[in-house]
Amino acid sequence: MGSQHHDRCPSSQPPQVLVIRPPPVFAVHEQYISNKFHILKAYDSPLPTQDFLQANAQFVKAVLCSGNGPITADVLRDLPALQLVVSTTTGVNHIDMAECCKRGIKVTNIQDVFSDDVADVAVGLLIDVMRRITGGHKFVRGGCWPVTEQYPLGSKLGGKKIGIVGLGNIGSKVATRLYAMGCIVSYTSRQIKDSTPFTFYPNVLQLALDSDALILCCALTNDTRHMINNKVMMALGKKGIIVNVARGAVIDEAELVKCLVEGEIGGAGLDVYENEPNVPKELFGLDNVIVLPHSSACTNECFQDAAEVAVGNLEAFFANKPLITPVTNDF
Repeated sequence: MGSQHHDRCPSSQPPQVLVIRPPPVFAVHEQYISNKFHILKAYDSPLPTQDFLQANAQFVKAVLCSGNGPITADVLRDLPALQLVVSTTTGVNHIDMAECCKRGIKVTNIQDVFSDDVADVAVGLLIDVMRRITGGHKFVRGGCWPVTEQYPLGSKLGGKKIGIVGLGNIGSKVATRLYAMGCIVSYTSRQIKDSTPFTFYPNVLQLALDSDALILCCALTNDTRHMINNKVMMALGKKGIIVNVARGAVIDEAELVKCLVEGEIGGAGLDVYENEPNVPKELFGLDNVIVLPHSSACTNECFQDAAEVAVGNLEAFFANKPLITPVTNDF
């Protein structure tokens, strides 16, 4: 396949890269990326997306994407010359990996570039829900303090049993942070991590039974879709808290809303949802729920690093060199 990289435009022209819908990282660093490549902007074309893809089908060898522009089997079918999918995210659940594997299309992500920033937000959401920080902000700004002097008590973080679902790059960083803050950390993951001091549970239900809070850091796969169901929430209990910085569909969102509204769990800190950007309106009136706009990785430093990794993968591909952060097609 490597020799095919060179049957592109003359060397005086920058390589072409397709963008169907601009990833947030691209939107922030468009000039930097556009200085390196000729960007084919499907989203700016008057043509319907499928017509645009078919018009450029013979020329497009690389596409830049994120979760807001899924690379489905239909998209791949319209791009017969495609050889590389570059994602500006860590997760690749928006890419049809099976079809890419079948076609021999390489996929890259940004690996652990987002991990520290996402872990910070995961811990921040947990603290916010437990200590009622955002609620306190609303309490003061709403003029309630002079009228009602006693603000509802929060819950102490230190000593709490925190269950991490998915002890990968992000989950490990969350665990390390919480351990340093005096929490008792346990986890469930695809396999036991012998290098950690944390207690392993073989499944999420057992973890929930023995945790004060669950923090979701796992990838979204067929096995993890709706992993956090009613049974898990009931095991977590009326004081239990769920923090999700993974993917929305890891939780059965309808059941989560029901449990929160009916007081079956104690609260939630959410950065991701099943049908983004749509968030269940029932959550908006709940003081024990913190909602963010899928922004846990959104820092200037993080986006700069992600743009550099994405560009590095594209440059390596067009130079017929090894990719920097390839994703294995073991799906």
